[in-house]
Amino acid sequence: MTVADAGSENTDTLAEIATFGYERARDELINVVKMLEQGGLDLDDSLILWERGEALAARCEQHLAGARERVENALSRADLDTDE
Repeated sequence: MTVADAGSENTDTLAEIATFGYERARDELINVVKMLEQGGLDLDDSLILWERGEALAARCEQHLAGARERVENALSRADLDTDE
């Protein structure tokens, strides 16, 4: 496998993360952190794991931001209903 192949494979993997639900992204992020904390990986593998962890964390944040927005909208609607 060439460096270009590894980069392309990593890009495909990172794009796949965009389809993950919150729980799957969170669970995989936990595993990535554990692997990085254990050490023993070469630099390239560590960087690939780091990039995956960043993408997983961003996916979790997207889900949490969406949930936060839904709660805020529900509270706003509830406030409007009580004002009427």
